[in-house]
Amino acid sequence: MYSRFAGLGLAFLIFCLTSSCDHEQSNSEGGRRQVIDIQKTLERLQEHVQHLTVTIGERSVGLPENLEKTAVYIESFYQGIELPAHREAYPYRDFNVANIVAKIDFSGNPKKCYVVGAHYDSVWGTVGADDNASAIAVQLETARQLRSKLGEKELDLSVQFVSFPLEEPPTYGTRHMGSKVYAKKAKREKERIDGMICLEMVGYTCHQEGCQSYPFPLMFMGYPKKGNFIGIVGNLSSKGFTNSLYKAFKKNQDLPVIKLTVPFGGWAMPSVRLSDHAPFWDQGYKAVMITDTAFYRNPHYHQPSDTVDKLDFQFMAELVESLVIFFVEETGK
Repeated sequence: MYSRFAGLGLAFLIFCLTSSCDHEQSNSEGGRRQVIDIQKTLERLQEHVQHLTVTIGERSVGLPENLEKTAVYIESFYQGIELPAHREAYPYRDFNVANIVAKIDFSGNPKKCYVVGAHYDSVWGTVGADDNASAIAVQLETARQLRSKLGEKELDLSVQFVSFPLEEPPTYGTRHMGSKVYAKKAKREKERIDGMICLEMVGYTCHQEGCQSYPFPLMFMGYPKKGNFIGIVGNLSSKGFTNSLYKAFKKNQDLPVIKLTVPFGGWAMPSVRLSDHAPFWDQGYKAVMITDTAFYRNPHYHQPSDTVDKLDFQFMAELVESLVIFFVEETGK
């Protein structure tokens, strides 16, 4: 295994040096324009994570009753903002799990159709505040912000918000992953997806020099040493989508952002495939992962210490704003 991955890493490095493996970092572009109420969004994000990690707690495959409570919570949220949502249930062992799907259509025949996905399970023995309650909270609050613009903004846009179960071990990489189930169904039914945004661990920051690490060979490529940025990771076929997101995110000067485009469907750097965007890559869809870089930054990854008090809710609220900027400016008329 080691020699195989080392060979892939060398191939990746050669590709970067000779072709189009690129990255950029930016703090801002232009002046500050607040498009959402950051403080109110911050408070709502805290409420979501508190409920998911404290009221419900561990959301692992070993506690199906808590997976069900989480699904109900997500459904109830969408009902509360008057956004239609439904379950796409499927069996796992002796119980059912479900992808929770909500959709916002701004026009009858939209120019762009996107999916915003995040997994709602946690790994065994953890309440998963960053992994992945942070992402579910950002997903829900992004939906709230877009829902508020129905009838207010003329957007040529459709967005599906999909919350996935069973991303974590022991079901990671198996056919039981909610994102695999959804991506295969989308391909089979020829669902139009112009871009899938996977939210994966989006709530942890660190500000000491050297607290941010990277997989080989990125540590040699001038990336920042402090973990105060959000990352956008796409494959080569998603490069245009990655660039569009990056351009929109740069307009929020309060959220530093980097982008990375990887070759070979991410297989040359296996760590960039470790979330729900990879099944969409495998089905030929454009997809990106938006992340705080997980275990390359967060020492509480897959630990009982991954709790609500470790999160940076200002950082998460700024991410909601950046996503809203993308959707509004990408398709606004």
